[in-house]
Amino acid sequence: MRFKVSSFLSYEAFSATTFIFNIQVARLPTQLIISESLTITPEIKYEEFVLQNSATRFIKMEVDKGTVFSISYEAEVDVLHELIPDKKLSQSIAIINLENEVLPFISPSRYCESDKLLDFANQQFGHLPNEYTKIKAINEWVFNHVTYKAGTSDSSRSACDVLDLKEGVCKDFAHLAIALCRALDIPARYFTGYAYALDPPDFHACFEAYAGGKWLFFDPTQLSIPNGLVKIADAKDASEVAVASFFGEVNCTFMKVECHPVATDFIPFDKEKKEAVSYG
Repeated sequence: MRFKVSSFLSYEAFSATTFIFNIQVARLPTQLIISESLTITPEIKYEEFVLQNSATRFIKMEVDKGTVFSISYEAEVDVLHELIPDKKLSQSIAIINLENEVLPFISPSRYCESDKLLDFANQQFGHLPNEYTKIKAINEWVFNHVTYKAGTSDSSRSACDVLDLKEGVCKDFAHLAIALCRALDIPARYFTGYAYALDPPDFHACFEAYAGGKWLFFDPTQLSIPNGLVKIADAKDASEVAVASFFGEVNCTFMKVECHPVATDFIPFDKEKKEAVSYG
């Protein structure tokens, strides 16, 4: 399915500031970028970089005190997601047999303190028969027990905080679900992207968990359409792939994010079907 995505952000810098942005779509075998453009107004020198063994794309730049600027990004992308029947995902994979690249996503991380949630995760989900049923149960539990409240979170809120407070935004839902998966030795990672029909439009955080030899997509907020996303990044948690990081005193004055299918015959994923979505 082909999508058009765009984002527009404006900032005012009250001090000399270094910015790191992560708004470009990831270059993946399952995502073919047909066209894209990045514009900074007024023109400011920037450098694009990727980390080793990662498809996530960053840009970094410096601005002087008093600078007012905007950054805009547009892309047209073919996304090749896969629909996998539930019955193909019931087989468990021993940790020793996991691919090496998957293993880091079992460990605790900055916002996903899975080591503190071992007892809770096992009490709630440990009795379920396999990884896939546990992941689905975790996804539903977070949706049913955490309230989505815009503007209630901050940069210090972790999975344990969310479990205590029972409220947050999309990244908080994702962090809690990831931590609960990892507490059961299920690899899980943070997913950020452009999402079609998200209300209100914004960058969206979800998660992927590994079962049956596949990375499977889940959205514990249930605000997105599972086959309607374009991936920006995946990582251990949001600390590694923030949309915008800055080192200085700044204010974001405007933000607009859009994602639309190019074709008019887009068919949303039927959540009642016994299938899972994988973005590869």
